[in-house]
Amino acid sequence: MTDKENADDDRRVGRRSRVLKIAGLTLAGALVLGVATAGWAYWHLNSNIKSVDIDSALGADRPAKAVTTPSAAASASASPVPTGSLNILVLGSDSRSGKENKALGGGSSTGARSDTAMVVHLDAGRTKATIVSIPRDTLVTRPSCPLSSGGSTSVAYNAMFNTAYSVGGPVCAVKTVESITGVRMDHYIEIDFAGFAKLVDALGGVTVTTTQDIDDDDSHLHLKKGTHHLDGTQALAFARTRHGIGDGSDLGRIGLQQTLVKALLTQISANDLLTDPTKLYEVTDAVTDSLTTDTGLDSLSELISLGESLKGLSADKVTTVTMPNVTAPSDPNRVVAKEPAASELWESLK
Repeated sequence: MTDKENADDDRRVGRRSRVLKIAGLTLAGALVLGVATAGWAYWHLNSNIKSVDIDSALGADRPAKAVTTPSAAASASASPVPTGSLNILVLGSDSRSGKENKALGGGSSTGARSDTAMVVHLDAGRTKATIVSIPRDTLVTRPSCPLSSGGSTSVAYNAMFNTAYSVGGPVCAVKTVESITGVRMDHYIEIDFAGFAKLVDALGGVTVTTTQDIDDDDSHLHLKKGTHHLDGTQALAFARTRHGIGDGSDLGRIGLQQTLVKALLTQISANDLLTDPTKLYEVTDAVTDSLTTDTGLDSLSELISLGESLKGLSADKVTTVTMPNVTAPSDPNRVVAKEPAASELWESLK
């Protein structure tokens, strides 16, 4: 081989070496950027979540935790995903705090109440669930609740159920539910107006079917009887409507909320979020940005674990009911628990 040929080979090797170095540096840079982006996304989503230490606030004066059955324990030991039964108090807050919540809520109400209250019971195995709606107009004995500022609220008799949140926040809401049901709430989840609307929009809307026309100027919802695909703002109005259906009471609104819950479960199942990282991030960001939980669910990893445990739960395996109730003797516009039916229902969830 001539000196010229040797020189040409050296130049080719040098070029290949430089190309490989550049490719390696580019790949390394992309990996670093990807890890940094993923790390920032995780931090951002994690920091979105607000939490309340309900366990510490309430201490030991609570119903006993449910005992995990042997079959559920065996399943749990075979998988890192939890499978035991669970009771979760889910509240929809009507807070007008912030520009978005005020615009979506309408009016200028101060403070916040539990506009929607549902006890979600997950059976052992997490393939079946029962969702019990508690009418916000239910008259209850509201127990004394500890306040974050110190001291406690007074016991209140014949108080509206949704005032518990008003006077003592999530802690008092949980204590009141546990007091009237005798059921331990394992977790607490709260979402506000803006968060709910964003969640529905992130999922691409939700499809519901109504059995009657809805004409409610207060919620700004006007729908003909039939099937409709709703965006986030419309879905929120659907959940809040009461004057345009039935007798205009909270019980009619609960029926719409239960329809909406099942429609949301169907829509979530239809979105294969695990194969669409962009959609997954959008949905997760929408949820966590307006979420308040107990400290047992206040991290992205804990929420993901809960979500993974519900993969086998479909809308047709979810039973929605309303706490058995009758008109309150003291006020025709309020209700009280119907006994013994209400107690029997709560007992079935222990």
